[in-house]
Amino acid sequence: MAKREKQARSKGSAGNNRKSGEDFLQNNLQKAEVEETDSGLQYKIIESVEGPRPNVHDTVKIHQRALLLDGKILEDTYRQNQPDEVAIEELIEGLQEGLQMMSVGSRYKFWVPADLAWGRKGTGNKIPPNAVLSFDIRLVEIC
Repeated sequence: MAKREKQARSKGSAGNNRKSGEDFLQNNLQKAEVEETDSGLQYKIIESVEGPRPNVHDTVKIHQRALLLDGKILEDTYRQNQPDEVAIEELIEGLQEGLQMMSVGSRYKFWVPADLAWGRKGTGNKIPPNAVLSFDIRLVEIC
């Protein structure tokens, strides 16, 4: 395949991802239980628990299932039964915002628009350009 054809296909894919992601988010917001923050992060509270909330400088333990909109699983700590320990400030912008909304023990579902995730570049073969990501997260502990 010629370089020009690859570039054209890549740009088309990025454009299709952006359009399908925008359409998904617009339709998703019509669901009664889905909320949206000022930044465009969408979320649904699956389980709400009273407790402390982390700030951007905290390290937390979380269970997460990360997916592309087509259902491809990027990571699933629930399946491995081993939570991740992560520094909030090192995560994508959408998760930084979302985790600070949660209290320890709660579980949320997030839909992160591309501009709050990996944007136009994606991450190589794993996350395509302009991908909206879905996360099912339980905040296990503030470390």
